[in-house]
Amino acid sequence: MRLHVCAVGRVRPGPERALLDDYFKRFERTGRALSLGPLGEHEVDERKGGGMTGEATLLERAIPDGALRVMLDERGALLSSPKLARRLADWRDDGASDVAFVIGGADGIDPALRATARFTLSFGPMVWPHMLARVMLAEQLYRAATILAGTPYHRE
Repeated sequence: MRLHVCAVGRVRPGPERALLDDYFKRFERTGRALSLGPLGEHEVDERKGGGMTGEATLLERAIPDGALRVMLDERGALLSSPKLARRLADWRDDGASDVAFVIGGADGIDPALRATARFTLSFGPMVWPHMLARVMLAEQLYRAATILAGTPYHRE
């Protein structure tokens, strides 16, 4: 099952980019044996204008056809890391070939796009900068893969 992070904004070289690249590589190594991956990143440029509606149009183009859509939003479901791992495994086992995790810009995700979600995930009631949310998602996807693989990265 291919995973896609579809996000508004470009991560420039620096600490966030280094963390993303590290977690993407870790996920690739661990996820491959679990039929998870590759993990792709699709960045859309928020500078084109149009606000949330314009961003939604760009995100819509970035999401692979037929992908199961997961929106990141503070109003979404709060899951533990093991529950996120189980959900990924369930989607894989149910035959999903692509899962797209969608991260909006500074104003969030346009309500019309958010309504197309199969699942909405929250990292808590606090609002996170979208670049940090992307890093947090990458780490949680890697953690989910390690949980499914039974490696000691995640300890309860």
